Amino acid sequence: MAAVRLRDVAAAAGVSQATASRVLNGSSRVPGEGVADRVRAAAADLGYIANAQAQALARSSTGLIGLVVHDVADPYFSSIVRGVQNEARDAGKLVLLASTERDFAIERQSVSTFISHRADAIILAGSRQSGDLDRALEREFEAYRDNGGRVVVIGQPMPFGAAVEPENHSASAALAEALYEHGHRRFAIIGGPGNIRTSADRRNGFVEALCCHGITPEIEVAGDFSRDGGYSAARRLAAALELTPGHGTPPCVFAVTDVMAIGAIAALRELGLSVPADVCVAGFDDIPTLRDHVPSLSTVALSLVDIGERAVQLALDPSDRALDAHEYAPGTVVLRASSALSR
Repeated sequence: MAAVRLRDVAAAAGVSQATASRVLNGSSRVPGEGVADRVRAAAADLGYIANAQAQALARSSTGLIGLVVHDVADPYFSSIVRGVQNEARDAGKLVLLASTERDFAIERQSVSTFISHRADAIILAGSRQSGDLDRALEREFEAYRDNGGRVVVIGQPMPFGAAVEPENHSASAALAEALYEHGHRRFAIIGGPGNIRTSADRRNGFVEALCCHGITPEIEVAGDFSRDGGYSAARRLAAALELTPGHGTPPCVFAVTDVMAIGAIAALRELGLSVPADVCVAGFDDIPTLRDHVPSLSTVALSLVDIGERAVQLALDPSDRALDAHEYAPGTVVLRASSALSR
């Protein structure tokens, strides 16, 4: 059976093709209610399927939001995705999702694809590499914004859009202060890749706060931003510190993400070490999966769903102020069983 065309609907409703198009494609120039009802009824009777490209042209909007994350399987990013989808749904928008596995070539390709689909806005979630900005990506976003597109970054701000930035540095400093006040004096750090801004900010905030008390971490090791990265880093850390069960005052290990902290605890257990009796551990993010983790993990809680929702609000805000807005998402220190010192 041949596809039903717009002119077929117009003929059945007794109107011009232009009038049928205005009704079905969402133009602001809508005819009288009786005419619109006839057109919609004819379209339903004939089984007409509207053309998305035509609708986008009539409305000057595709109703699409492009979202780029580093790893959708990571609870940090999946929580942000949830917030983006919640707010987009309320705004009548559809989210297109790309997961890059931290490959910045894939990120550029994803952005180009979203732009070619004329997405109303693009949200980049995740830390950037330190050093020079990706100039190709910057030029692409400049052209996109010149044509009415909106860009929001979840992370450190960039020259080409608005930003919702977690307070990584100050929140990790607050965590160090809280652990010190709890009685900890021995510390070690499991960091992420050195060229990733989030990892550096969290590590630096923690170390600088300790320095104010005359304390230097006994060792720092690094791994990938993943469970396996935390696992391998913890094994190296335990070997370097020569940790054994019942060895004395437990060091407190700060992992710069909860996912890495979970991997670290798994490695320590395999080595016969108990958390927190032999080693204390703290993370950062307060991902949802922590609710089922034993022992409960000390961390910095970020409102990740709220961060995703706020990014969409900025992306859809038509005001000039929102184009380059820079907002901070605070973190809250939560001390739990994983960092408890026996008295």
